[in-house]
Amino acid sequence: MKTLTVFTPTYNRKHTLPRTYGSLCRQKKNDFEWLVIDDGSSDGTREWVESLGEIVESTGKRFDWMGRELDGEDGNHFKVKTENFLIEYIYKPNGGLYTGYNVAYATIQTELCVCIDSDDYMPDDAVEKIVKRWAERPRNKEYCGVVGLDFNVVDSKPIGGFFPSGQSEAYQTEVEHIGDVKQVMRTDLMRSVAPQIGFEGERDFNPFYMLIQVLDKYPILISNDNFCWVEYQIGADSMSQGIWKQYVRSPHSYAKYRINQMTLKHGNPLKNRFRLCVHYMASCILSADKDWLRNSPLKGLTILAIPFGLFLTLLVLWKNRK
Repeated sequence: MKTLTVFTPTYNRKHTLPRTYGSLCRQKKNDFEWLVIDDGSSDGTREWVESLGEIVESTGKRFDWMGRELDGEDGNHFKVKTENFLIEYIYKPNGGLYTGYNVAYATIQTELCVCIDSDDYMPDDAVEKIVKRWAERPRNKEYCGVVGLDFNVVDSKPIGGFFPSGQSEAYQTEVEHIGDVKQVMRTDLMRSVAPQIGFEGERDFNPFYMLIQVLDKYPILISNDNFCWVEYQIGADSMSQGIWKQYVRSPHSYAKYRINQMTLKHGNPLKNRFRLCVHYMASCILSADKDWLRNSPLKGLTILAIPFGLFLTLLVLWKNRK
């Protein structure tokens, strides 16, 4: 069995997937498989995957819109053998990015897994460096995985800079780094916190909700290597765009996410907990949640955050005025 699964949730990104695929074909070490989770695309993504090689398994498990496994099998889940590696393809009804993560954690069998978005791609030596870093880990301690850097395609620099020099391991929430990174996680640990249960009609629930549960329990190995090339997309389907709209579209999801962040044991100083309470209050106001105080794990701070939460709510509504 391979060591790593690269998984790619995608929605109508047939135009960018070839770049992701090409980077995987160029890997110096092919100790990986590729899992493509198609979240209801209508642009020919399936046909493109089928064209890449020989179909070696024509049916597989079924999943609902939230990424929960259903009974039986169908032809929307198949495997394609290419010259360099195995591709597993799963089609599911549209549900949002986090639902693709649910499918991935229910499907992947390799020891490690990493998400490479459908508009991103890996450096040619990324798999080699990931596998080497994991193989050389100290065996007297339990780690949740390896974290490396995302590099911006535009300027070829790490987004947010490098990790502090000399730091080889830590709880990630305690690492002094502001910017995008790439977590390569142990599959068994991610499966233990999945699936992420969301809310009907809310597609913007951040899959980091699952990641931080594991990152707060175990230290992670740190690498200053480039694990992923990132090119930010512009448009309605980009998670980095329209964040203000996401607050309005998915208020229950954001509130649940903030509750999770409030309870972190590592790297969560008072200032950050208060900031989270402010965002939590805004989400509760937007969702008209009458149980906001009972559900908060930081009731005192949440009460203090009320006026700031009201201001943030007004700001969100103002940003969405058009």
